[in-house]
Amino acid sequence: MTALGFACTGVRPDPYAAAPTLVFRLRITAPADTRVHALALRCQLRIEPGRRSYGEPEGGRLSDLFGERERWASTLNPIQLATVPLMVPAFTGETEADLEVPCSYDLEVASARYFRALDGGEVPLLLLFSGTAFSGPGGFHVTPVPWDREARVRMPVRVWREAIERHFPGCGWLRLPEGVMDDLLAYRSRRALPSWEATVRELLATAGIEEEVR
Repeated sequence: MTALGFACTGVRPDPYAAAPTLVFRLRITAPADTRVHALALRCQLRIEPGRRSYGEPEGGRLSDLFGERERWASTLNPIQLATVPLMVPAFTGETEADLEVPCSYDLEVASARYFRALDGGEVPLLLLFSGTAFSGPGGFHVTPVPWDREARVRMPVRVWREAIERHFPGCGWLRLPEGVMDDLLAYRSRRALPSWEATVRELLATAGIEEEVR
């Protein structure tokens, strides 16, 4: 089994991706005399919410995920962010690679709700690695990547926000059942409203909610 080590040296948004994407810079090491022909990796990323503190406004916004603050000792469980594949080309000793991770702004997704609730600071992330290593000086030796390979990184919240803002500046998303969407569309058509924003604002005003929010 090839002795591999993993570290994450930074995170940045991808300015050229077609959808919001985070790029994790990985440093991968092997013994100095080991030739690695390729790595086929499976990378699982988890948010570790218990490894940071939260202000009162953040705590209120996180109650739908973790419950009231007095319960957090037992409810701040890891949140799945993504599971993505990565092919690493040949190297000897050490190499670096970019791990591209798409991120969602769908507020039905726990990770998006978590990021959205934070005012700033850093998010503790755990990266777990598995897969297959192809190594050997005179041919291929196929060995599994040990299941205990992992790396930690603290990603600034602003990095996630920048990735989202590049594609959805100043916007949020709600996912609704088809029947509700049909009803909203019919309401918008009857009222000749110019946009979905105008439609929702009229409904809020009708319900007397918009004034309360302001």
